Amino acid sequence: MDTFALIVTVGVALFFTYTNGFHDSANAIATSVSTRALTPRAALAMAAVMNLAGAFLGSGVAKTVSKGLIETPHGDSGMAILFAALVGAIVWNLITWYYGLPSSSSHALFGGLVGAALAGSIAVHWWGVLEKIVIPMVLSPLVGLLFGYLVMCAIMWVFRKANPHRAKRGFRIAQTVSAAGMALGHGLQDAQKTMGVVVMALTIADVQQHNEIPIWVKIASAGMLSLGTYAGGWRIMRTLGRRIIELDPPQGFAAETTAASVMYSASFMFHAPISTTHVITSAIMGVGATKRVSAVRWGVAKNIILGWFITMPAAAIVAALIYGAIKLVFG
Repeated sequence: MDTFALIVTVGVALFFTYTNGFHDSANAIATSVSTRALTPRAALAMAAVMNLAGAFLGSGVAKTVSKGLIETPHGDSGMAILFAALVGAIVWNLITWYYGLPSSSSHALFGGLVGAALAGSIAVHWWGVLEKIVIPMVLSPLVGLLFGYLVMCAIMWVFRKANPHRAKRGFRIAQTVSAAGMALGHGLQDAQKTMGVVVMALTIADVQQHNEIPIWVKIASAGMLSLGTYAGGWRIMRTLGRRIIELDPPQGFAAETTAASVMYSASFMFHAPISTTHVITSAIMGVGATKRVSAVRWGVAKNIILGWFITMPAAAIVAALIYGAIKLVFG
């Protein structure tokens, strides 16, 4: 196995994590910034630190990614498949970032893996894709939507007699905690996905024969996600924080608390890699619907949901094309 190919693939995996960070940083902090609970720079710094911490909280999601989605091929062909999958995901991340569309970096990665595997005639474990990717992809936004609505209803009932201005000040402070919890969950989910891919690369290169995660992989993945988060994702932040619905502090707190709870449950109970983008966006929609259904800008929401559904096939197509180009050039 060419050591250079391994180094390049691991480097591309870490760059994917960096794009994941700036692409998805809005997930953790858009609501806090839009309600003025935190300044943008303070929110980004907090999110970067919590992303770093979250990456070390577990390894269940990483093991799900590294085993059970596609056959792990050995040799140069296997490394080419992994490289193409990562490039496909990066390209889609950059396209959706440019247009301010909060698509899922996670599903771009999974789509890339499937597309590159099919192009390289490698077996795809379709039941694993359905069970570990597709079902959580469908269920997690529905749970976020429902629980966002219910949590906001509970807050409105509990604080129905409170002074509105005092309550908003209190929730603005509480949002610091809920945003930190959201960022911690993002690190727990998204850094582990890259860890799983790097472990796949090490296995393909026969560097290791198990799916345990070396400490240097954890540190590198967490660090790159943190750096990407601090770089910021202002285009997507505007979509989440303002264009779906104008949020106030209680609504922002409800959305962040809901999304963080769903992410922790998915990570620790089911080891399921879910999209932080899907969960926070659906939670914002659920929270906004308590004001009145028409308060949510469903036209914007429709475009976001469309982006969700095209992410996996789009990244798969790009990855397949990249793999074809590699085979054409290098044989």
